[in-house]
Amino acid sequence: MKIMSILRALCLALLSLTLLSSCRKASSPVKPPADIIWQDEFDGAAGTAPNATRWKYEVGGSGWGNNQLEYDTNRTSNASLDGAGHLVITARAEQYLGRNYTSARLNTAGLFTQAYGRFEARIQLPTGQGIWPAFWMLGDNIATVSWPTCGEIDVMEMRGQTPSVVLGSAHGPGYSGGAALSSGYSLPSGTFHDGFHVFSVDWTPTKIEWRVDGNLYKSITPASLPAGRTWVFDHPFSILLNLAVGGTFLGNPDGTTVFPQTMIVDYVRVYRTNA
Repeated sequence: MKIMSILRALCLALLSLTLLSSCRKASSPVKPPADIIWQDEFDGAAGTAPNATRWKYEVGGSGWGNNQLEYDTNRTSNASLDGAGHLVITARAEQYLGRNYTSARLNTAGLFTQAYGRFEARIQLPTGQGIWPAFWMLGDNIATVSWPTCGEIDVMEMRGQTPSVVLGSAHGPGYSGGAALSSGYSLPSGTFHDGFHVFSVDWTPTKIEWRVDGNLYKSITPASLPAGRTWVFDHPFSILLNLAVGGTFLGNPDGTTVFPQTMIVDYVRVYRTNA
């Protein structure tokens, strides 16, 4: 009897482990490819600037074509490492060179560009009316063909007044701005301000897929374009991280908006795929 009881208990234990393993596999995000070709883990001393071999500051207060209100600076008070493996981009309410807000905009242009692969970042987002964080990409030929012919892939952007919803979009000639190919992803509970989430695109010559925490929510192919429009996602793109304030996309801050606001980036990684 004791032997039978022990065997029965072992069988139940093995069954439980099998079911648990199955549940874990079902709920886990899509595994990334093993081959990382570019990354920044943001390791460094607190208060130091992001790695200048990976990122350059884009400085200016012209509104960037969106009527944004901030002046994007190259100051560490607007973008710096926190000493715990994160990049912190901070939007502040302050007078600076004719603007009422400051923030930062970082770009890999001239340092790293890539066509195809998985582009992924783990980020904790800010919140508030008129706060606009983004992780996105621009075609490296923008200086010669201009936007939107160069192409733009928005891996993630969020209107701060709707902190449970992020958007993924593709812009090109004839499908840009308000006509971009865009879809939203809503968290089942909580907000993107509550903790870190992983935002990614998988990009091949014939398809782009958007995911949040491994959950596929958008996919486009050349057939997704409006009739007669051109697929421009066939050349290298650079990577951008920025935290905008105000603009036509989401409206301006109001009395409910609290400053400073921070966009905290744990890592950015680019993986080679088999596309």
